[in-house]
Amino acid sequence: MIYTAGIDVGSTYTKALILSETNEIAGRALDNTGFKLTEVSEAVYRSALEQAGLAEKDVAYVIATGFGRHQVPFTDVHVTDLTASSRGATFFFPKTRTVLDIGGHTMKASLLDGSAKVKSFRLNDKCAAGTGAFLEKTARYLGFSIHEIGPLVVTSKEPVPISGVCAVFAESEVINHLSEGKTPADIMHGSILSLVDRSVQLMKRVRMQPEFTLIGGMLRFEIMARVVSDRLKSEVNVPEGDLVQYMPALGAAILGHRRLRKLAQRGTTVDRPGDRSASVHT
Repeated sequence: MIYTAGIDVGSTYTKALILSETNEIAGRALDNTGFKLTEVSEAVYRSALEQAGLAEKDVAYVIATGFGRHQVPFTDVHVTDLTASSRGATFFFPKTRTVLDIGGHTMKASLLDGSAKVKSFRLNDKCAAGTGAFLEKTARYLGFSIHEIGPLVVTSKEPVPISGVCAVFAESEVINHLSEGKTPADIMHGSILSLVDRSVQLMKRVRMQPEFTLIGGMLRFEIMARVVSDRLKSEVNVPEGDLVQYMPALGAAILGHRRLRKLAQRGTTVDRPGDRSASVHT
C-alpha cells in the first residue's frame, strides 16, 4: 500500500493527514500552530503516523501547504493552500465550483474550473473583523469560550447588527450594545451575520458559481453554514465533523498521489526523503 501525507501549517492550527492509494484517510492530527512552525509540523506528523500505525519510511511522498509550508523540513514539495483546498473540497464534493474557507485569521474565496483548478480567488482585506478571530475575541469579551458559540447563538431572539469593518471598531460596537442591555446571544448572532456578509462579498468578487463548498475551522459551528446558505439562498456543502479543518492537508495528500503517478509515468522513482526545497504546481 502506498501512502502520502499532507501537512497544512495554518495561522491558527497545523494539521497532518495521511492518505492511502485507495483514498482512505489512515490518520490525521492537529495542534495549535504557535510560533515554532518546524516543531509543530513534526509533532502533528508523528501523531498522524502513530494513529495510522505507520513509520515515516512507509510514506512515499509528503506535500506541505499553508502559510508556514516553507518551514516544514521533511516535505518533498509544497503547494499553496488555495490549490490544496480546491483538491480537498472536490474530493468530497466533485461538482464544487466555489470554495469558501473561513479560518481563524484568514478568509478566502476561490472559483474553480471543471478540473478543480483555481480560476480566481480573493482574500479578506478588512482587518480581523473578516475572520474567525473576530468571533473568538467577541465571545471572550462576552465571557464565553469559542466552543460555546454554537449553543449560545441558538438562544438568540433577535440578532444585533454589527457594521464595523475593522475589528477595533466592531469591538466598540459590541461594548455599546452590551451597555444598552443587548443579550450576549443576540450580539454573538449579529457578529456571525457580520462575518458571513463579508464572506459572501468575497464570493461575489470571484463571480461565485454553485456548487458551494464551505471549509475552515469556523465551519465547525453549524450555524455558520446555515447562515451562509440563507444568504446565498442555496444549498451548501460542508465536510463532516472536524474534516472541515483538514481540507488543505487532504488536498496536499491527494496531490502527493497525483505527483507519484506522474513520476511513475516518466519512469522516475522517488527516493525518500526527496527534494526538500521544491515547489509543485499540479
